[in-house]
Amino acid sequence: MALKKIVTYPHPVLRQKTQAVTAFDEQLQELIADLAETMYAAPGAGLAANQIGISLRVAIIEISALAPPSAADEPREKKHLALINPEILSGEGSQLDEEGCLSVADFSANVKRFQRIRVRAQDPTGQTTEFEAKDHFARVIQHEVDHLDGILFIDHVSSLKRSLYKKRLKKQLKEEKN
Repeated sequence: MALKKIVTYPHPVLRQKTQAVTAFDEQLQELIADLAETMYAAPGAGLAANQIGISLRVAIIEISALAPPSAADEPREKKHLALINPEILSGEGSQLDEEGCLSVADFSANVKRFQRIRVRAQDPTGQTTEFEAKDHFARVIQHEVDHLDGILFIDHVSSLKRSLYKKRLKKQLKEEKN
């Protein structure tokens, strides 16, 4: 396991559609471990491989919050779900909630997403699975699948908000350069 640097917008790898995973080997297991370590250190609710500069269809989702708490004073065990080659098969309902992103620095906004989705993905061994997700869990999966398709959450906000963010970021980057 290794802590990786999270790439930030406007890095071009974030806009590329990622490549399907075809080898379910030790390198994939290492990538999943690196994603988990990096996500927990950030901290985040999910992380896609292209957010650490690797253009593969791999994402992890933090799921320990989905489990019922064991005892009031016990900390939750960190647990994540690795999704390999995920695809959203269907969605229904809608929810509007605030999102942020580890690759989009210092910005959050309300984003409309499906409330319930049906997902197909492979697990780290290559087995295909289908499941339903709803509410926050569905939101995080949709956010990460968007990453794998080269879409950022800022693409879901109004053009005015996106323009203001880009202008502020451009100014920040110029100041950092000087």
